Amino acid sequence: MIGVAGCGRMGLPMLAALQQAGFSAKGFDIRPPDQFGAHATLMTDDPAVFSQDIATLITVVRDIPQTEDVLFGAQGFVSARALQRIILCSTLSPRYVTDLRNRVPRCITLIDAPMSGAQIAAQEARLSFMLGGETADLDEAQPLFSAMGAHFHRMGSFGAGMQAKVLNNLLAATHTAMTRLVLDWAGDAGLEQEKLLDLIATSSGQNWFASGFDQIEFACDGHDPENTIGILVKDIESALDAAPDGADTSLPRIVQDTIRSLKPL
Repeated sequence: MIGVAGCGRMGLPMLAALQQAGFSAKGFDIRPPDQFGAHATLMTDDPAVFSQDIATLITVVRDIPQTEDVLFGAQGFVSARALQRIILCSTLSPRYVTDLRNRVPRCITLIDAPMSGAQIAAQEARLSFMLGGETADLDEAQPLFSAMGAHFHRMGSFGAGMQAKVLNNLLAATHTAMTRLVLDWAGDAGLEQEKLLDLIATSSGQNWFASGFDQIEFACDGHDPENTIGILVKDIESALDAAPDGADTSLPRIVQDTIRSLKPL
């Protein structure tokens, strides 16, 4: 049995994709099942029920504190009797992730598999996964990734996927901050947003955020610690936590502050 812990905007469609591909899978969230509509029968908010028969645990929670709860704290699923494999899909500090190998029993396989693509890619099962782990472990887990995604990048040993993800998200956050600034300036200058975005898509300013602006669900949001814009601030902090000794972190800090200042568009 596969268990997906953290069934929010990314975890729930990932759970649905696994089910649709024919895997036996269920979800855990602290919210009650009746809040999940058509997926309610796949969900539980009872840790004891969820952990009964899970062999693979996929974590899609928000941050390190929630990961701690899922693995060792309030839920403590690392102690699940049948657990054989943990796949970490949250975006976390690479230093934290690599240290988990010293905290999780060696009999449990660890794979870091953060993903990219926003909610629309999760819903369409075309996520991009950045993978870290032993080759044999990744081979064995590949059918799960294939059910949820379309692009798979094996970055190296355990922890390498997370290192690649935080660097990727540092770029994504930069694109987000600068594109939003450009759109604000364009509005002040009287340019039509749609025309400018069409121009950017085929010009030297092209980037992921601008090209997907109409599909990215948080594209027009302002900053809130609980929304996806807030998650970008957290992701930059994860990248900074693993920055090389002596690295110049001034530009990432500026991007972080810019994202904190975003207002709804």
